Amino acid sequence: MAQNQQIRNIAIIAHVDHGKTTLVDQMLRQAGAFRANQHVEERVMDSNPLERERGITILAKNTAVRWGDTKINIVDTPGHADFGGEVERILRMVDGVLILVDAAEGPMPQTRFVTRKALALGHQPIVAINKIDRSDAEPLRVHDEVLGLFIDLEATHEQLDAAFLYTSSRAGTATVDLDQPGTDLTPLFEAILERVPAPTGDADGPFQMLISTLDFSTFVGRMGIGRIERGRVRVGQEVALLPMGEPGMVTEGAQRARITKLMTFDGLNKVDTEEAGAGDIVVIAGVEGIEIGRTITAAEHPERLEGIAVEEPTLSVDFIVNNAPFAGREGKFVTSRQVRDRLYRELERNVALRVDDTDSPDTWQVSGRGELHLGILMETMRREGFEFQVSRPRVITKVGKDGARLEPYEELMIDVPEAYIGTVIEKLGPRRAELLEMKNPGQGMVRMNFRIPARGLFGYRSEFLTDTRGTGILHHRFLEYGPWAGPLAGRKNGVLVADRVGEAVGFALFNLQERAQMFIAPGEEVYEGMICGENSRPEDMDVNVSKEKKLTNMRTTASDENIQLEPPRQITLEYALEYIEEDELIEVTPKSIRLRKRALAATERKKIARAAARADAS
Repeated sequence: MAQNQQIRNIAIIAHVDHGKTTLVDQMLRQAGAFRANQHVEERVMDSNPLERERGITILAKNTAVRWGDTKINIVDTPGHADFGGEVERILRMVDGVLILVDAAEGPMPQTRFVTRKALALGHQPIVAINKIDRSDAEPLRVHDEVLGLFIDLEATHEQLDAAFLYTSSRAGTATVDLDQPGTDLTPLFEAILERVPAPTGDADGPFQMLISTLDFSTFVGRMGIGRIERGRVRVGQEVALLPMGEPGMVTEGAQRARITKLMTFDGLNKVDTEEAGAGDIVVIAGVEGIEIGRTITAAEHPERLEGIAVEEPTLSVDFIVNNAPFAGREGKFVTSRQVRDRLYRELERNVALRVDDTDSPDTWQVSGRGELHLGILMETMRREGFEFQVSRPRVITKVGKDGARLEPYEELMIDVPEAYIGTVIEKLGPRRAELLEMKNPGQGMVRMNFRIPARGLFGYRSEFLTDTRGTGILHHRFLEYGPWAGPLAGRKNGVLVADRVGEAVGFALFNLQERAQMFIAPGEEVYEGMICGENSRPEDMDVNVSKEKKLTNMRTTASDENIQLEPPRQITLEYALEYIEEDELIEVTPKSIRLRKRALAATERKKIARAAARADAS
């Protein structure tokens, strides 16, 4: 196989908030991707509004820089395991990975997840121990932990001989020796050129390329992004789009098309080009029906590449057309056809997602990697003007070889101050968590590793932040399928449910707040069956939040006293997904997130409760 020595393809992978996107910023600056006087925002690769708000990378993105005569194609990847589908599909485009690890925190669950994928594909790693300027940094300890991780993941001898660099993303420096502080990122670029192999591929063979990601332009429509595995491609060339299936020659089902536009990456821009060869990452337009995982080849040689394998989803929720009393007031897209089309359109680029029709024409089962994965989809649709309802997440179970029921387990890593160890272990016990390891690296923080059923994490994050006074850090990733853990305790407190349509009044909320934490403020409209607050007791309570003070012609010193209300609890999508029970739904609109009972009428809820009690008794 010939090598294109003028190209290097590398993916940058790391845990959330370890400085990956900031490092890409500095690589772009120091490689001359920006003009000297050009104003560039921080974390320029996080272009999605949701990414900038949350400070995390959600979508994998391509960029390219030139270092000397060599073009380096860089793929910035998400650090959260919920977006592992983004990582899995782009790792096929690259020949090496830059693994970024925090110099204080060390390898975290998501680091392990993406590193395992990269090593399994045979990629050569370069390790950057980042944030060495932190006051609590211990780069030598982290160096040993990374090597231990490689051994655990069964890395080859070549992969164990990875290059180690010590970097500061914020300062834009890298060094191979801690005794000699770095001044710029030159050692990093040199390590990439030396350690990452040039892409292999027969430049003179018939054209062949796997679509790894999609983009869209209002001018040319859907575009496919991928690495050219073999041959060359030109604008105007006739190609074949092959159906999914096993690798090898395809005899039927190929779709002919003509390339209308061809682009490569240069900095943050896509640049038009007339021709590109093996090893380069390109953008192709003009092929209808293009999808992730499909192969594009020369028309006369339809040879299919191996598709993209993505791990199966572990959680599912029901998306339901909004049928609440206030439906249609705030959204532009509210019908079943519009919601269904949007969900199936998401499948085109979100390869880790699954959408299944159900017996009801107004309900779809949507499966994903985790609550954050599904929550980002809901938030995106909400901002686009969609209205819909969502059920409580549930785990996707499997049947084992012996016929036993299996459920997903997560690896849970918790960093907490020593004072809260007992509280955390006490709360995780009823959730069937098993303590695997406890470390006390110093600095007053203790790290604990648990194995816990995915169900056991529902609703725990907000409880954890309250228990640790906001000082704890919690991360988790999918670990394996294991035996069904049995019933788990749900929410301890009941809720306050509005018993009529109306507008919340301060007088009524003032009388209720002594026995509850309210979710609504005065002036908000409510309907029968809408959840208005959390009861201090285990049972649900129907309340009238629109009850006004009776007016009389008698005046007393206390009749006009000032009413002071506690601020209502802010309901976010993530909090709502953790909070609700099976008999409740989340109503999602562009302007509001409301919680409601599935059965709105109090009489209907009582009938359902009596029927359930009779079923349990029998």
